[in-house]
Amino acid sequence: MAAGGAAPEAQVVSPSKRARATEAGDMRLRFARLSEHATAPTKGSARAAGYDLYSAYDYTVPPMEKVLVKTDIQIALPSGCYGRVAPRSGLAAKHFIDVGAGVIDEDYRGNVGVVLFNFGKEKFEGRIQRMHQ
Repeated sequence: MAAGGAAPEAQVVSPSKRARATEAGDMRLRFARLSEHATAPTKGSARAAGYDLYSAYDYTVPPMEKVLVKTDIQIALPSGCYGRVAPRSGLAAKHFIDVGAGVIDEDYRGNVGVVLFNFGKEKFEGRIQRMHQ
C-alpha cells in the first residue's frame, strides 16, 4: 500500500501502446543462407532479446588479435530498424572474446560478418557456436 493507507494506482496502458507491443512481439527475422555452411539464426527463448548467430567456418583468433567471422547469412531488417550484434556473456566471461563493429544497416544485404576480439592469453579456435546475438 502507498503511504497514508491508500491503494497504489493501477497503471493503465493505452490501446495504441498495447497494439505496438504486440506487433513488435510478432516480428520475424527474414534471412537467407548463402552457403551450405550457414546455420539459421535461433532464439534462445520466446522472450530472448535477439537471435543467436553462428559462424559458418572454423576460425582461430590469436591472443590479443581480431578476426572477421562470416556467418554466411544474409538478413532483411524491418523498415526503420537496424541490426545490432552484441557479445554473448559466456564467451566474454570464459574466453575473453568480445564483439566489435556491431551495427547492421537496414539496407545491408551482404554476408553478415562479425569482428571478434580475443583479449585472452590463449588462442580461441574452432567453429564458434552462438558467438553473438
